[in-house]
Parts: sequence; C-alpha cells; structure tokens
Amino acid sequence: MDSSLSATGLASSEGWCRVIGYDDKKNPITKLPHPERLVQMRRVLDAVMEAIGRPDLAVMEGAALSRSGGGAHERGWLWWRIYEQLTDAEIPVGFVSPNQRILYATGKGSGPKTAVVDGVARRWPQWRTGGNDNACDAVTVMAAGRDWLLAPIATVPKTHRAAVEKATWPEVKR
Repeated sequence: MDSSLSATGLASSEGWCRVIGYDDKKNPITKLPHPERLVQMRRVLDAVMEAIGRPDLAVMEGAALSRSGGGAHERGWLWWRIYEQLTDAEIPVGFVSPNQRILYATGKGSGPKTAVVDGVARRWPQWRTGGNDNACDAVTVMAAGRDWLLAPIATVPKTHRAAVEKATWPEVKR
C-alpha cells in the first residue's frame, strides 16, 4: 500500500487494486478546520482498513520523510494509524522504502513515477491501474511482498529483486 490522504493506493494478490482518499479539490483536507479535518482523515482510514481486510501479509511503502509540501503531519498520522490497526489485528507488516519500490519496478533505485507506471504495465498487466501512479506503487510493493513470501507473481531480474532483500520484513515463517 502507498498511503496518502488524497490517494492511498491498495493492491491485493487476488488481482485487484484501487485508490482511496479524500478528493474535494476545492476544500483540501489540510485547509479544513481541525474537527472536520479529523472526521475526514478518519473516513479515509476506515475506508482503507475496510478495503484491506485481513491479508496474510500487508506491505506498506515506508514514509517518504524527505517529501515536501503540505499535509506532512496528516500523512504521518494516516501512516501510523494504518500500521497501528494492522498490528493490533496481528497482521504481519513489511516495509518497502520509496527507493526500494522504484528498484523493484524498474531495476534502478530512483526515477520518475512514470517509470514505475511503465514497469507495472509491462510486468503485472493483469492489475488494472489505469496508469494511476498510486495504484502502480501499491501493485509494486504487493508484488515485492509476494516475492518475499517465495510466491512471486512474475519473475523479476536479479537487479530488481535486490529491493526485496533490502526491504524490512516481519519475523514470520514463509
């Protein structure tokens, strides 16, 4: 999953992906009064958790701490609340950093979002992302998780697979 208040990307190894978030462009969530902001943030969280269900493994993209722009405080809240609810439900969680996500999709540790979109379209076309970079990010981290579970969705080159070795995985039997 690629968490975001406006566009959380989710993907399942069952073949679906979707994007969930607050989408009122005229009234951005960071401009709402705090009581309404919290209501909307909780709505996003609840929708994300409902969509996730109870997977055997959840894979979260690590927080992009260097990311600038508004809403960092709120994005951090969402990331931590998702993690909290997953761990409270005893769902194992793996973490793939933004650079590892790019590496797994493209074979390079950095690059534009369009490179990840292209990589997903070529390697995992059965996931219908509509070219949405958030959905593509989610498909990539989900596929890395399947690879770590020794049940890859598609064979990836060794250069790409290095991302799986560098990611942080839970202590569970595979």
